[in-house]
Amino acid sequence: MVRFKNRYVLCEVVSEDPRCRQCIEDRALGLAVRDAIARVHGDYGLACCSISFTVKYLNAYTGTVLLRCRKDWYRLLCSALPFVRYLESRAQRYPCFLNTLHVGGTIRTCQKFLIQYNRTQLLRLLQNCTNEEERQCIQKSLLRCSLTEEQSQSGDEEEDDGTE
Repeated sequence: MVRFKNRYVLCEVVSEDPRCRQCIEDRALGLAVRDAIARVHGDYGLACCSISFTVKYLNAYTGTVLLRCRKDWYRLLCSALPFVRYLESRAQRYPCFLNTLHVGGTIRTCQKFLIQYNRTQLLRLLQNCTNEEERQCIQKSLLRCSLTEEQSQSGDEEEDDGTE
């Protein structure tokens, strides 16, 4: 049996319009990328990239996208990504572009890179704070994202339900 090797391209959707991120759908994003591949590389490029091309992960809140394609043709995909100029959703066009962050051989390597990337972005955000109040607000929001706090809150809810 032959194993088909893939490449995973981690991208972020950059847009000035905040509604763009809320309306992103994986189907619309896949169509926009395929359209860009067809415009740049023609039918041959589209056929090569379409063999195993899928949108594996899409987080509309953060604008993070993970695309999969065959190892032999990932360069065609990466060269066509800058030509995605808009996303079409619900009969509206939202201007945006895709910023390629990382190309990896597995989803796990892309996840590890994304964790490091988010850490550096948070450090930049903390450095750009103008006063101490903004800094404390950001630090509190980060601490609220902790898994241990979430588990303790769910345990409190179970105790409250049992006493009623």
